[in-house]
Amino acid sequence: MSTTTITSREIRLASRPFGEPDEGTFDLVETQVPEPGPGQILVRNTWMSVDPYMRTRMNAGESYIPPFEVGAPLEGSAIGEVVASEADTIPVGAAVSHFAGWREYAVLDAAHVQVIDVENVRPQDYLGALGTTGLTAYLAVTEIAPVREGDVVFVSAAAGAVGSVAGQLARRFGAARVIGSAGGAEKSRKLTETFGFDAAIDYRAGSVAEQLAELAPEGIDVYIDNVGGDHLEAAIESLNDHGKVAMVGMISTYNATEPSPAPRNLPTAQTKRLTLRGLVVSDHFDRFPEYIETAAPLLADGSLVTEETIVDGLENAPSALLGLLRGANTGKMLIRLTA
Repeated sequence: MSTTTITSREIRLASRPFGEPDEGTFDLVETQVPEPGPGQILVRNTWMSVDPYMRTRMNAGESYIPPFEVGAPLEGSAIGEVVASEADTIPVGAAVSHFAGWREYAVLDAAHVQVIDVENVRPQDYLGALGTTGLTAYLAVTEIAPVREGDVVFVSAAAGAVGSVAGQLARRFGAARVIGSAGGAEKSRKLTETFGFDAAIDYRAGSVAEQLAELAPEGIDVYIDNVGGDHLEAAIESLNDHGKVAMVGMISTYNATEPSPAPRNLPTAQTKRLTLRGLVVSDHFDRFPEYIETAAPLLADGSLVTEETIVDGLENAPSALLGLLRGANTGKMLIRLTA
């Protein structure tokens, strides 16, 4: 059938925020969907990812990924079903992953999508444990700050999509003790009761540095940093000589209007001979097959435990992102689309 009669809603960036965004930062717009051209497919999105890095893309200026354009639709990882195809390699009905989220329908070049295998896992798993967040966690503990047998590992934002997987993988790769931080008593309990961490820090209950020193009196060997700020400062203080830090994200700074004062003890990284290494997952997409081969069986048999925070409807995606930046999620934040 002709696709010219299909309309699609999309979320556009209305303005660049200063500090914390609000609902006025976004516009919900209805637009007409063009027919796919040669080598293209039309995808009806069914699931969409919401991730902290999206906040940094609202700012102008150069970074590792181009900023969102004002007046243009946002983008991000999504899963969908092919409803029309002009590409020989991708049939109608295929489940695919791609980067044109924040809209209900997307016309895409076949080269820019990946057909996914949903026989033993759910489609939305490719946005979480089998997606870029899972790959990020895997890279953090195997390459960026490799976990060795007997290490003590600290993970911040450990109830989130990256942190919860990183802690479990650290244990699988030999960590003797895994400590996580989260905001609030309920999330902290989940770290030990659901995700298998040995101990949890509730950063809302007191000093991160003091709690970490108490839980790891002999220090830590690896820190997976998703927060920055006071968490990174506490980790530097607690790290043993030659310790390693995977710098995955710094969500505590994303809405800041002034530079963060922490970590104030950065010179300690030099005297301890620490390794602090940044991670941008898009540099390592060639590792996806290796990671999927490792993680998919663990997810299928329940060895790798995940949780999701699901919000229904594209119109609620902005509030989901605002909630994510305030720590409202446990596990992966997902939007379930009903186009």
